[in-house]
Amino acid sequence: MSRRRGVLPSVAAGLALSLLAAFSAAAQAADIEVELSGRFSIESRLYPDSAQHPGQRSHASGFTAKPELYAEDEEGRSITVSPFFRYDSADPRRTHADLREAFLLLYGEAGDGEWELRLGVDRVAWGVAEVRNIVDIVNQTDLVEHPDEKTKLGQPMAHGTWSADWGVLELFLLPWHRERTYPGRAGRLRSEFVVDNDRATYDSAAEERHMDWAVRYSGSFGLVDLGLSYFDGQSREPVLRPVVLGNAGNFVLQPHYEKIRQFGLDAQLTTGPWLFKLEAIRRLGASNRPAPENGFQGEEDDFGAWILGGEHTLYSVFDTEAEITLLAEWHWDGRGAERATNAFENDLFLAVRLALNDVEGTEFTLSVAEDLDHAGRVFGIEAKTRLSDNWSFELEGTAFHGVDWPDDALYGVRRDTYIGLNLVYNL
Repeated sequence: MSRRRGVLPSVAAGLALSLLAAFSAAAQAADIEVELSGRFSIESRLYPDSAQHPGQRSHASGFTAKPELYAEDEEGRSITVSPFFRYDSADPRRTHADLREAFLLLYGEAGDGEWELRLGVDRVAWGVAEVRNIVDIVNQTDLVEHPDEKTKLGQPMAHGTWSADWGVLELFLLPWHRERTYPGRAGRLRSEFVVDNDRATYDSAAEERHMDWAVRYSGSFGLVDLGLSYFDGQSREPVLRPVVLGNAGNFVLQPHYEKIRQFGLDAQLTTGPWLFKLEAIRRLGASNRPAPENGFQGEEDDFGAWILGGEHTLYSVFDTEAEITLLAEWHWDGRGAERATNAFENDLFLAVRLALNDVEGTEFTLSVAEDLDHAGRVFGIEAKTRLSDNWSFELEGTAFHGVDWPDDALYGVRRDTYIGLNLVYNL
């Protein structure tokens, strides 16, 4: 199954070249505006606690590159190409490349509204919550990039949009499934056992070539912004089944991707300095956490999950331009602590963000997520500021406290408290 790793980059590269050729042929007689931008960073992570597993280091450094090429002709047709590359000194699995975006954009009028068509590789984001977005299911999670599950891989798609006064209707055809990335044996912030993507399996006989699809409606109704979505296809979150290697009794985790359906709702109510947020899903066909009683295979367990949250902003703090935002969210998974496949089965998140609103864009955020069923807590800190027009500095840190065996989802990272420093150049 290792063939999958090399197939998509080749397909994506060929697709990007084909799109460039098509765009060039369609607009060869027109003036084309070209823009080059990007983000490049030098990064370092420090882990003060001793490692849980052999081969893991207390320090990792590396760099990332995410250039972006945008070209548009005089009729408004455009193409965007944005590859991504990371080098990491400690974990070979974290050294990786991806085509985040490579799509052709066409648009026009449709009655009283407009239509838009994106063909190629793209990323979309659904949801309104701060910590994680349970409705966001089109793109696969790039877990080696960050444990917060918000960074996504590029997804091959045909994305059609129809918008008018009544709202926005979107249809997605997704012809290729991406496997989730995981840290390697030497990587920090990994599970107790290593996930072996070479052993990935699928419900569908078509495997990664299964045609997934999704549809979403979004609109504004007074103070409320509403999104309704439906997804039918291969789950982006695999079931991780333990597999014994040889006679030594060593375990790895085998990812299995199931065919699921998901109904999603996201809504935000904005009233003055207050924001009230809701995300809710109903997922059919997914399995719960593998356990001895089900032969470590997981059992099909249709479930619901939701996030309730709110924000309140205090403006002109101490008669300055600064503002403070208070955030709170409650994450709940109907499968409960023993069967849920993620760490947010019943968790409370609290945070405070200070934005100075200065020319440097300086911000500080402090947060804590507490497991209401167990004693585990996750503390977070973020800070960022611009050093010049092109250079900026970012700091982030995560600390795990009180994580014990019952909280399986975090047990493997209980010694992976870290502080990260990033020096960023924006082109």
